[in-house]
Amino acid sequence: MEILRLRAFTIGDDPASGNPAGVVLDAESLDEAGMLAIAAELGYSETAFLTAITPDAATIRYFSPRAEIGFCGHATIASAVALARRGAAPVVRLATPVGEVPVEATAERATLIAVDERVAALAEPLLDELLAALRLDHADLDPELAPAFVTGANPHPVVFVLPGVLDRLDHDADAVLALQDREGWDGTVPVVHRLAPTAFVSRNPFPRGGIREDPATGSAAAGLGSVLRARSDLAVPATITIDQGAETGHPSRLIVDIPTEGRIRVTGTAG
Repeated sequence: MEILRLRAFTIGDDPASGNPAGVVLDAESLDEAGMLAIAAELGYSETAFLTAITPDAATIRYFSPRAEIGFCGHATIASAVALARRGAAPVVRLATPVGEVPVEATAERATLIAVDERVAALAEPLLDELLAALRLDHADLDPELAPAFVTGANPHPVVFVLPGVLDRLDHDADAVLALQDREGWDGTVPVVHRLAPTAFVSRNPFPRGGIREDPATGSAAAGLGSVLRARSDLAVPATITIDQGAETGHPSRLIVDIPTEGRIRVTGTAG
């Protein structure tokens, strides 16, 4: 077994950039309790555990310090880079808890090909509860981009806000966690502002993972791409960028390719 520490969705040579992730290779000897213990010891938002590794395939599970998570984008990027550095094939098929996720990787960069996701409206009573937990109100919402709910990988809401709202976001972590646990939401709760048609900035509360805020979230990035395509809020095919994590001290950048149809691709560098 080999335990690695990487940063995914880095920006240039900035040593503080990117979301830290644990990657545990050849984790066959670990049961769930052992995986959770290592994830808690590392203390990152997620740690990936890989088993049954071959040159072009592996099985992967994701654990936060608090619980197992269905899918984690930044730990997938980190894992793909770790496998590439080990001499893996250019494309590796990862068997994840939410389905097969192919990844293309080099020793510094990776692209995950996300599972298909479905997009629906966020019910008004639930939206009211979520806004209260985020310490926001309806006046903070972007009137041109309606809140949405995404399922397929990690089920989660997406909330679009006006300029300046992200700067003062101060969510009630206990209230957000209670909603996540009650509703079965996994991963983060992305709060997003559109800077330009293809440029976005996001903050992602993550109490379910045992941390206040996640610096970079590949699963939520794929979800955002699905929302924009499903709602026709973007002319596709298109490539968008998402900046995230500055408030945590780990500025990060995610690149999302949104085809007219088919799977969305999320790309980032790692180190």
